Amino acid sequence: MSEPRTVVFVAYQGMQLVELAGPMDVFGFVNALTGQPVYRLLTASPQGRSITVDGGLTIAVPHSLHELAVSADEIDTLVVVGGWISGPVSAEVVRELPALARKSRRVTSVCSGALLLAAAGLLDGYRATTHWGTTDRLAATYPRVTVEPDRIYVRDRNRWTAAGVSAGIDLALALVEDDHGRELAQEIARAFVVFTRRSGGQAQFSAQMRAQPARTPAIRAVQQWLPDHLDGDLSVSALAERAGLSERHFARAFRAETGTTPAAFVEDLRVEAARRLLESTELTVTAIARAVGYRHGETLHRVFARRLVTTPERYRQHFAVGTANARGTG
Repeated sequence: MSEPRTVVFVAYQGMQLVELAGPMDVFGFVNALTGQPVYRLLTASPQGRSITVDGGLTIAVPHSLHELAVSADEIDTLVVVGGWISGPVSAEVVRELPALARKSRRVTSVCSGALLLAAAGLLDGYRATTHWGTTDRLAATYPRVTVEPDRIYVRDRNRWTAAGVSAGIDLALALVEDDHGRELAQEIARAFVVFTRRSGGQAQFSAQMRAQPARTPAIRAVQQWLPDHLDGDLSVSALAERAGLSERHFARAFRAETGTTPAAFVEDLRVEAARRLLESTELTVTAIARAVGYRHGETLHRVFARRLVTTPERYRQHFAVGTANARGTG
Protein backbone atom coordinates (compact mmCIF):
# COMPACT_ATOMS: atom_id res chain seq x y z
CA MET A 1 0.00 0.00 0.00
CA SER A 2 1.29 3.46 -0.88
CA GLU A 3 1.99 6.04 1.81
CA PRO A 4 -1.01 8.17 2.89
CA ARG A 5 -1.30 11.58 1.28
CA THR A 6 -0.94 14.28 3.93
CA VAL A 7 -3.62 16.97 3.75
CA VAL A 8 -3.03 20.02 5.95
CA PHE A 9 -5.94 22.31 6.78
CA VAL A 10 -4.97 25.83 7.80
CA ALA A 11 -7.35 26.98 10.56
CA TYR A 12 -7.60 30.21 12.55
CA GLN A 13 -9.87 32.22 14.81
CA GLY A 14 -13.17 33.13 13.13
CA MET A 15 -12.91 30.61 10.29
CA GLN A 16 -16.06 29.11 8.80
CA LEU A 17 -16.53 25.61 10.21
CA VAL A 18 -18.25 24.22 7.09
CA GLU A 19 -15.25 25.21 4.97
CA LEU A 20 -13.06 22.98 7.13
CA ALA A 21 -15.54 20.20 7.86
CA GLY A 22 -16.87 19.81 4.30
CA PRO A 23 -13.55 19.12 2.54
CA MET A 24 -12.22 17.18 5.54
CA ASP A 25 -15.24 14.87 5.48
CA VAL A 26 -14.76 14.22 1.75
CA PHE A 27 -11.16 13.11 2.25
CA GLY A 28 -12.11 11.17 5.38
CA PHE A 29 -14.84 9.35 3.49
CA VAL A 30 -12.27 8.09 1.00
CA ASN A 31 -10.53 6.38 3.91
CA ALA A 32 -13.84 4.92 5.11
CA LEU A 33 -14.85 3.65 1.66
CA THR A 34 -11.52 2.05 0.85
CA GLY A 35 -10.76 0.81 4.35
CA GLN A 36 -7.28 2.27 3.93
CA PRO A 37 -5.57 5.39 5.31
CA VAL A 38 -5.47 7.01 1.87
CA TYR A 39 -5.36 10.50 3.33
CA ARG A 40 -3.67 11.65 6.55
CA LEU A 41 -5.64 14.68 7.74
CA LEU A 42 -3.91 17.33 9.85
CA THR A 43 -5.26 20.63 11.18
CA ALA A 44 -2.89 23.47 12.05
CA SER A 45 -3.39 26.97 13.44
CA PRO A 46 -0.93 29.85 13.96
CA GLN A 47 -0.19 28.85 17.56
CA GLY A 48 -1.27 25.21 17.49
CA ARG A 49 -3.98 25.97 20.01
CA SER A 50 -7.74 25.60 20.18
CA ILE A 51 -9.64 28.08 18.05
CA THR A 52 -13.15 29.49 18.10
CA VAL A 53 -14.89 29.31 14.76
CA ASP A 54 -17.52 31.69 13.41
CA GLY A 55 -20.64 30.77 15.37
CA GLY A 56 -18.86 30.21 18.68
CA LEU A 57 -17.81 26.55 18.62
CA THR A 58 -14.33 25.89 20.01
CA ILE A 59 -12.28 23.12 18.41
CA ALA A 60 -8.91 21.65 19.32
CA VAL A 61 -6.07 22.10 16.82
CA PRO A 62 -3.12 19.77 17.49
CA HIS A 63 -0.45 21.36 15.26
CA SER A 64 1.04 24.80 14.71
CA LEU A 65 1.70 26.14 11.22
CA HIS A 66 5.38 26.70 12.05
CA GLU A 67 5.77 23.15 13.31
CA LEU A 68 4.56 21.74 9.98
CA ALA A 69 6.48 24.34 7.96
CA VAL A 70 9.84 23.29 9.44
CA SER A 71 9.03 19.57 9.60
CA ALA A 72 10.83 17.23 7.21
CA ASP A 73 7.49 15.68 6.20
CA GLU A 74 6.16 16.56 2.75
CA ILE A 75 2.59 17.82 2.32
CA ASP A 76 0.42 16.50 -0.49
CA THR A 77 -2.36 19.10 -0.27
CA LEU A 78 -2.45 22.39 1.62
CA VAL A 79 -5.99 23.70 2.22
CA VAL A 80 -6.48 27.28 3.45
CA VAL A 81 -10.06 27.71 4.61
CA GLY A 82 -12.04 30.93 4.67
CA GLY A 83 -13.63 33.02 7.37
CA TRP A 84 -13.28 36.31 9.21
CA ILE A 85 -9.65 37.20 8.60
CA SER A 86 -8.47 39.65 11.27
CA GLY A 87 -5.20 41.56 10.99
CA PRO A 88 -3.06 39.68 13.56
CA VAL A 89 -4.39 36.27 12.52
CA SER A 90 -3.86 37.09 8.85
CA ALA A 91 -0.24 38.12 9.48
CA GLU A 92 0.51 34.95 11.44
CA VAL A 93 -0.96 32.72 8.75
CA VAL A 94 0.57 34.58 5.81
CA ARG A 95 4.03 34.42 7.37
CA GLU A 96 4.04 30.60 7.35
CA LEU A 97 2.26 29.96 4.04
CA PRO A 98 5.26 30.29 1.66
CA ALA A 99 7.24 27.63 3.55
CA LEU A 100 4.20 25.36 3.71
CA ALA A 101 3.51 25.87 -0.01
CA ARG A 102 7.08 25.01 -1.01
CA LYS A 103 6.73 21.54 0.47
CA SER A 104 3.18 20.98 -0.85
CA ARG A 105 2.35 19.20 -4.09
CA ARG A 106 -0.71 21.38 -4.51
CA VAL A 107 -1.93 24.50 -2.75
CA THR A 108 -5.66 25.16 -2.39
CA SER A 109 -8.08 27.55 -0.74
CA VAL A 110 -11.77 27.79 0.03
CA CYS A 111 -13.65 31.08 0.06
CA SER A 112 -11.66 34.01 1.50
CA GLY A 113 -8.70 31.69 2.09
CA ALA A 114 -7.65 32.91 -1.37
CA LEU A 115 -6.93 36.31 0.18
CA LEU A 116 -4.38 34.70 2.50
CA LEU A 117 -2.72 32.87 -0.40
CA ALA A 118 -2.63 36.10 -2.39
CA ALA A 119 -1.19 38.06 0.54
CA ALA A 120 1.62 35.49 0.71
CA GLY A 121 2.31 35.99 -3.02
CA LEU A 122 1.22 32.44 -3.80
CA LEU A 123 -1.36 33.43 -6.41
CA ASP A 124 0.78 35.91 -8.37
CA GLY A 125 0.53 34.98 -12.04
CA TYR A 126 -2.26 32.47 -11.38
CA ARG A 127 -5.95 32.38 -12.19
CA ALA A 128 -8.07 32.16 -9.03
CA THR A 129 -11.53 32.57 -7.59
CA THR A 130 -13.10 33.17 -4.20
CA HIS A 131 -16.53 33.79 -2.69
CA TRP A 132 -18.55 36.27 -4.74
CA GLY A 133 -18.47 38.70 -1.81
CA THR A 134 -14.66 38.96 -1.89
CA THR A 135 -13.83 38.76 -5.61
CA ASP A 136 -13.66 42.56 -5.94
CA ARG A 137 -11.38 42.80 -2.91
CA LEU A 138 -9.11 40.07 -4.26
CA ALA A 139 -8.83 41.75 -7.66
CA ALA A 140 -8.30 45.27 -6.28
CA THR A 141 -5.79 44.34 -3.59
CA TYR A 142 -3.76 41.81 -5.57
CA PRO A 143 -3.61 42.92 -9.23
CA ARG A 144 -1.10 40.18 -10.13
CA VAL A 145 -3.84 37.60 -9.56
CA THR A 146 -6.18 36.92 -12.49
CA VAL A 147 -9.51 36.74 -10.69
CA GLU A 148 -12.26 34.65 -12.27
CA PRO A 149 -15.43 35.70 -10.44
CA ASP A 150 -18.58 33.59 -10.46
CA ARG A 151 -16.77 30.24 -10.64
CA ILE A 152 -17.24 27.26 -8.34
CA TYR A 153 -13.52 26.56 -8.39
CA VAL A 154 -10.50 27.30 -10.56
CA ARG A 155 -7.49 25.07 -11.18
CA ASP A 156 -4.34 26.68 -12.51
CA ARG A 157 -1.39 24.28 -12.45
CA ASN A 158 -0.99 23.24 -8.81
CA ARG A 159 -3.14 26.06 -7.44
CA TRP A 160 -6.81 25.24 -6.77
CA THR A 161 -9.10 27.96 -5.41
CA ALA A 162 -12.81 27.64 -4.65
CA ALA A 163 -15.80 29.81 -3.94
CA GLY A 164 -17.33 29.78 -0.49
CA VAL A 165 -19.17 27.36 1.76
CA SER A 166 -20.50 24.35 -0.21
CA ALA A 167 -17.96 24.93 -3.00
CA GLY A 168 -15.36 23.51 -0.63
CA ILE A 169 -17.04 20.12 -1.10
CA ASP A 170 -16.92 20.54 -4.88
CA LEU A 171 -13.23 21.36 -4.64
CA ALA A 172 -12.48 18.34 -2.45
CA LEU A 173 -14.40 16.03 -4.79
CA ALA A 174 -12.39 17.40 -7.73
CA LEU A 175 -9.15 16.78 -5.84
CA VAL A 176 -10.21 13.20 -5.05
CA GLU A 177 -11.10 12.67 -8.70
CA ASP A 178 -7.69 14.01 -9.70
CA ASP A 179 -6.08 11.53 -7.32
CA HIS A 180 -8.26 8.45 -7.74
CA GLY A 181 -10.59 8.88 -10.71
CA ARG A 182 -14.15 9.83 -11.43
CA GLU A 183 -15.85 6.70 -10.12
CA LEU A 184 -14.69 7.15 -6.53
CA ALA A 185 -15.49 10.87 -6.56
CA GLN A 186 -18.99 10.15 -7.86
CA GLU A 187 -19.55 7.50 -5.21
CA ILE A 188 -18.67 10.02 -2.52
CA ALA A 189 -20.91 12.64 -4.13
CA ARG A 190 -23.83 10.19 -3.99
CA ALA A 191 -23.08 9.41 -0.34
CA PHE A 192 -23.08 13.15 0.43
CA VAL A 193 -26.43 13.48 -1.35
CA VAL A 194 -24.87 15.82 -3.90
CA PHE A 195 -27.00 15.66 -7.06
CA THR A 196 -23.97 15.82 -9.31
CA ARG A 197 -20.37 16.90 -8.89
CA ARG A 198 -20.34 20.48 -10.17
CA SER A 199 -17.53 21.38 -12.51
CA GLY A 200 -15.36 24.38 -11.76
CA GLY A 201 -16.79 26.20 -14.75
CA GLN A 202 -20.27 26.42 -13.30
CA ALA A 203 -21.42 29.79 -12.04
CA GLN A 204 -21.70 30.42 -8.30
CA PHE A 205 -25.28 31.60 -8.82
CA SER A 206 -28.03 29.77 -10.69
CA ALA A 207 -30.30 31.68 -13.06
CA GLN A 208 -33.07 31.60 -10.44
CA MET A 209 -30.78 33.11 -7.81
CA ARG A 210 -29.55 35.85 -10.16
CA ALA A 211 -33.11 37.00 -10.91
CA GLN A 212 -35.11 38.70 -8.20
CA PRO A 213 -38.16 36.76 -6.99
CA ALA A 214 -41.29 38.48 -8.19
CA ARG A 215 -43.56 40.19 -5.67
CA THR A 216 -46.74 39.15 -7.48
CA PRO A 217 -47.62 35.61 -6.33
CA ALA A 218 -48.80 34.48 -9.78
CA ILE A 219 -45.57 35.62 -11.45
CA ARG A 220 -43.44 34.15 -8.68
CA ALA A 221 -45.27 30.83 -9.16
CA VAL A 222 -44.35 30.92 -12.86
CA GLN A 223 -40.70 31.54 -11.95
CA GLN A 224 -40.71 28.49 -9.69
CA TRP A 225 -42.55 26.32 -12.25
CA LEU A 226 -40.28 27.10 -15.20
CA PRO A 227 -37.08 25.08 -14.43
CA ASP A 228 -39.00 21.78 -14.52
CA HIS A 229 -40.83 22.53 -17.77
CA LEU A 230 -38.16 23.85 -20.13
CA ASP A 231 -39.26 21.60 -23.00
CA GLY A 232 -42.74 23.13 -23.14
CA ASP A 233 -44.26 26.21 -24.75
CA LEU A 234 -42.65 29.04 -22.83
CA SER A 235 -43.70 31.93 -25.00
CA VAL A 236 -44.76 35.10 -23.24
CA SER A 237 -48.37 34.47 -24.19
CA ALA A 238 -48.28 30.94 -22.70
CA LEU A 239 -46.63 32.14 -19.49
CA ALA A 240 -49.07 35.05 -19.17
CA GLU A 241 -51.97 32.63 -19.55
CA ARG A 242 -50.50 30.42 -16.84
CA ALA A 243 -50.23 33.44 -14.54
CA GLY A 244 -53.80 34.48 -15.33
CA LEU A 245 -52.67 37.87 -16.59
CA SER A 246 -52.83 39.70 -19.89
CA GLU A 247 -49.71 39.27 -22.01
CA ARG A 248 -48.83 42.96 -21.81
CA HIS A 249 -49.37 43.20 -18.04
CA PHE A 250 -47.40 39.98 -17.44
CA ALA A 251 -44.41 41.09 -19.54
CA ARG A 252 -44.23 44.54 -17.93
CA ALA A 253 -44.69 43.26 -14.37
CA PHE A 254 -42.21 40.41 -14.86
CA ARG A 255 -39.48 42.79 -15.96
CA ALA A 256 -40.24 45.36 -13.28
CA GLU A 257 -40.26 42.80 -10.46
CA THR A 258 -37.45 40.41 -11.52
CA GLY A 259 -35.06 42.73 -13.34
CA THR A 260 -35.19 40.71 -16.57
CA THR A 261 -37.61 39.89 -19.36
CA PRO A 262 -39.52 36.58 -19.50
CA ALA A 263 -37.63 35.58 -22.68
CA ALA A 264 -34.22 36.34 -21.15
CA PHE A 265 -35.10 34.44 -17.97
CA VAL A 266 -36.22 31.40 -19.96
CA GLU A 267 -33.04 31.52 -22.03
CA ASP A 268 -30.92 31.74 -18.86
CA LEU A 269 -32.62 28.62 -17.51
CA ARG A 270 -32.23 26.73 -20.79
CA VAL A 271 -28.54 27.58 -21.15
CA GLU A 272 -27.90 26.61 -17.53
CA ALA A 273 -29.71 23.27 -17.99
CA ALA A 274 -27.84 22.59 -21.24
CA ARG A 275 -24.52 23.29 -19.52
CA ARG A 276 -25.34 20.82 -16.74
CA LEU A 277 -26.24 18.12 -19.26
CA LEU A 278 -23.10 18.74 -21.31
CA GLU A 279 -21.00 18.48 -18.16
CA SER A 280 -22.61 15.40 -16.65
CA THR A 281 -24.13 13.25 -19.44
CA GLU A 282 -23.19 11.72 -22.77
CA LEU A 283 -26.37 12.89 -24.50
CA THR A 284 -25.88 14.27 -27.98
CA VAL A 285 -26.14 18.01 -28.49
CA THR A 286 -29.35 17.47 -30.45
CA ALA A 287 -30.89 15.49 -27.58
CA ILE A 288 -29.81 18.12 -25.07
CA ALA A 289 -31.26 20.90 -27.23
CA ARG A 290 -34.63 19.14 -27.27
CA ALA A 291 -34.48 18.39 -23.55
CA VAL A 292 -34.12 22.09 -22.73
CA GLY A 293 -36.76 23.27 -25.16
CA TYR A 294 -35.02 23.92 -28.48
CA ARG A 295 -36.36 22.10 -31.51
CA HIS A 296 -32.99 21.83 -33.27
CA GLY A 297 -29.38 21.45 -32.19
CA GLU A 298 -28.50 24.40 -34.41
CA THR A 299 -30.55 26.67 -32.16
CA LEU A 300 -28.50 25.63 -29.14
CA HIS A 301 -25.34 26.30 -31.17
CA ARG A 302 -26.50 29.85 -31.91
CA VAL A 303 -27.42 30.53 -28.28
CA PHE A 304 -24.06 29.21 -27.02
CA ALA A 305 -22.19 31.30 -29.59
CA ARG A 306 -24.05 34.42 -28.51
CA ARG A 307 -24.09 33.83 -24.75
CA LEU A 308 -20.88 31.90 -24.05
CA VAL A 309 -18.79 32.62 -27.17
CA THR A 310 -18.22 28.90 -27.72
CA THR A 311 -19.95 25.84 -29.09
CA PRO A 312 -21.67 23.09 -27.07
CA GLU A 313 -18.98 20.65 -28.22
CA ARG A 314 -16.11 22.87 -27.07
CA TYR A 315 -17.89 23.55 -23.79
CA ARG A 316 -18.21 19.80 -23.19
CA GLN A 317 -14.54 19.19 -24.04
CA HIS A 318 -13.50 21.77 -21.47
CA PHE A 319 -15.92 21.15 -18.61
CA ALA A 320 -17.36 17.64 -18.87
CA VAL A 321 -16.67 15.21 -16.06
CA GLY A 322 -14.92 12.28 -17.73
CA THR A 323 -14.52 14.16 -21.01
CA ALA A 324 -13.01 11.18 -22.75
CA ASN A 325 -16.38 9.46 -22.57
CA ALA A 326 -18.33 12.31 -24.11
CA ARG A 327 -19.92 11.64 -27.47
CA GLY A 328 -20.27 13.84 -30.50
CA THR A 329 -23.37 15.69 -31.60
CA GLY A 330 -24.88 12.97 -33.78
